[in-house]
Amino acid sequence: MIGGGKIRLNRWQQAAVAVGSAVGALLDPRRADLIAALGETTGKPAFERVLERMKKSPEGRAVLLERPRVISAQVGHAWDLPANTFGAAYARFMGSRNFSPDDRPPVRFMETEELAYVAMRAREVHDFWHTLFALPTNLIGESALKVIEFEQMHLPMCLMSVVGGTARFTEKQRKLFFQHYFPWAIRAGMQSTDLMCVYYEKHFQEDLEDVRRKWGITTAPAVPNQNVP
Repeated sequence: MIGGGKIRLNRWQQAAVAVGSAVGALLDPRRADLIAALGETTGKPAFERVLERMKKSPEGRAVLLERPRVISAQVGHAWDLPANTFGAAYARFMGSRNFSPDDRPPVRFMETEELAYVAMRAREVHDFWHTLFALPTNLIGESALKVIEFEQMHLPMCLMSVVGGTARFTEKQRKLFFQHYFPWAIRAGMQSTDLMCVYYEKHFQEDLEDVRRKWGITTAPAVPNQNVP
C-alpha cells in the first residue's frame, strides 16, 4: 500500500475496526491514525466513485498516471516560490504551524493499489484545501473543512467527524459554527470544481487568487472577533 503494508479484513473485521476507530477518534480527535482507519474502512464506495471521476477528467487521469505525493521531497520547492503564488501560500500555511507534509499515516485497508492511492491523495491534499479555503486548523476550521470534504467526496468519515467535532464545541463555538461556517461550507463544497481531479502541484506557480477563481473557491467568511479558539 501507499507507505505501509496492506491489511486484509473480512466484513466483521472491517466493522470492528470502523467502530473502534470511531470511538477512539471521538475520545481523542488528535489520533490521525484512527481517523484514517475510519475513513478507509467506511469509505470504499466513496473512494470508488472518486476514482471513476478522476478517470474521466484529463487532470485527474494525469494524477492517477503519475501518482504525485505530497511529501517534502516533491513539494519542498513551494517554499522558494514568489509570495503571491498558491505554492508559497501553502508553504506559509505549513510553516506557520510547524506542519510537515510527511506526517500523514499510511493507507492500510484499501483492497487495490489504485484505491489506496486515491485514499492517500484525499488525505494528502487536505492542507491544500486549508490553504485555498483560508480555513484555520482549530476545531471550527477542521469541522468546516470536513463539511466541504463531505460535499466533495461523500465520505462517511467526514460526516462523522463533523458530528464528533461539533459535540465538543462550547456554546459560543457552536453558535459561531452553525451561523457562519456551516452554511458557507455547504455552499463552498458544492460550488467548487471537483477538487479531487486537480493536479495541485502543477499550479504551484500560479497566483493564489487566480486559482481560487479558476476552481470556484470562496474563502471562509470573515466573522466578528469573538475570541473563539
